Amino acid sequence: MLTSTYSGAVSGVEGLVIRVEVDFGTGMTSFRMVGLPDAAVREAQVRVRSALANSGFGKCEGTTTVNLAPADVKKQGSGFDLAVALCLVVALEQSPLGRLEDTLFLGELALNGDLRRVRGVLPIVSQAVQEGVSRIVVPEDNVAEACLVKAAEVYSVASLRDAVEFLSAEELHPKKATRGRSRPSVALDLTDVKGQRHAKRALEVAAAGGHNLLLSGPPGAGKSLLAMRLPSILPPLLPAEALEVTKIHSVAGLLDDGALVEAPPFRSPHHTLSTASMVGGGRGFMPGEASLAHRGVLFLDELPEFSRSALESLRQPLEDGRVRIRRVERVALLPARFTLVAAMNPCPCGYRDAAVRPCQCTPGMVRRYQARISGPLLDRIDLRVPVRALSSDDLLRRGTGESSDDVRRRVVRARRAQERRFRRGRAKLNAAMTPQQITRYCVLEPSGEAILKQAVDRLGLSARAFHRILKVSRTIADLAETETIESAHLQEAVAYRESGESGAS
Repeated sequence: MLTSTYSGAVSGVEGLVIRVEVDFGTGMTSFRMVGLPDAAVREAQVRVRSALANSGFGKCEGTTTVNLAPADVKKQGSGFDLAVALCLVVALEQSPLGRLEDTLFLGELALNGDLRRVRGVLPIVSQAVQEGVSRIVVPEDNVAEACLVKAAEVYSVASLRDAVEFLSAEELHPKKATRGRSRPSVALDLTDVKGQRHAKRALEVAAAGGHNLLLSGPPGAGKSLLAMRLPSILPPLLPAEALEVTKIHSVAGLLDDGALVEAPPFRSPHHTLSTASMVGGGRGFMPGEASLAHRGVLFLDELPEFSRSALESLRQPLEDGRVRIRRVERVALLPARFTLVAAMNPCPCGYRDAAVRPCQCTPGMVRRYQARISGPLLDRIDLRVPVRALSSDDLLRRGTGESSDDVRRRVVRARRAQERRFRRGRAKLNAAMTPQQITRYCVLEPSGEAILKQAVDRLGLSARAFHRILKVSRTIADLAETETIESAHLQEAVAYRESGESGAS
């Protein structure tokens, strides 16, 4: 007897609607799955057989063939269990179940027939709705996530028997969930950071325009403290951005409560991570840290301690906002439009040019340490800010400076100006401007052209660095709420670049 229904899988961060076809007949007991299944999919036969028997549907004795279509796409995960089991229920009981063929089922089966959550539900449901399959059945732990897709008709079941009763019911009484909301993060504020006025200003510029930032200074100066407060001055994600980010976190299995990710993500991986962990890859093109930081912040503390290959893998996403992973069978594109914030010591001991204690490093040691970061990667960092060690007076001073709320209001106004400017273009922030947009929106006064020419000649800037200075100056002008890039704006942008160039020499 041949039965079929729908299930789903993910590849990269995209959902795939899979047609599950099950052919059951008499003969020697066997269970075969085709359609490029991975080990977790093939192991479904053990889970499905036990779940059928322990749920009271009898033993699956006979020849079973399961086809997962399209057959030329690799399938992975345990989300096909429920769909396969329901097709076998029809075959074992020789009676049709209404709504089976036009419903998509997701869920991993326990041996007793209970359902467990699976990952990647949000992109799968989104794709299913686009392809005209709007009735979705998921485990109870996934229902809030599935309901984030407004056009989907979502139902939750707790076990295989519940799913059979759902399909047999004359009237549907779905357990629909309300849309989950993201939980508030731990409150971090710029007032926690004493002093460092120049670095705080750089954080504001980076937040307003999406510019990459490098903080360099001795241990304990406050580099990590500053970086971790960047999300506190970022505005919430727009609805479309929030859904995009939530899909990525769904595929990675990070949505424990099914809530929409509304705050810009902040990722801070350890320096021992691999290249694949940084940009993604492996089985099913899983997203890496660069994609998990999409629309948010990727913080790399102790930058020179990361492997050279992991750092160099960021060069492409820093330019075009996506990761391209090529395999023999296909190419996957993973979104990775993030703001890079890096922190490093100026030398191996960390105290070069610091007044608190003498540096113990030789010039050769300093050169080798700084050479761990390639020139092309440094060229993609717009703001390079030295962070000085605080004096005793700074540490004892009671003044707190501006709060994150005060700075965020200026950042929001600057981003609204960019939104109006780029409403018909691909760029959403100044950092992503194309050369054509730079020519159009970064017009300089004669005095500004002279400043920029001197900077190019003095610092030996590349064409990329030249364009990035213009982008930063455009952001500074937006923070000042002026349409014209004035000389002071350009001088500040050049200063951020110059401090890094001189510090690297």
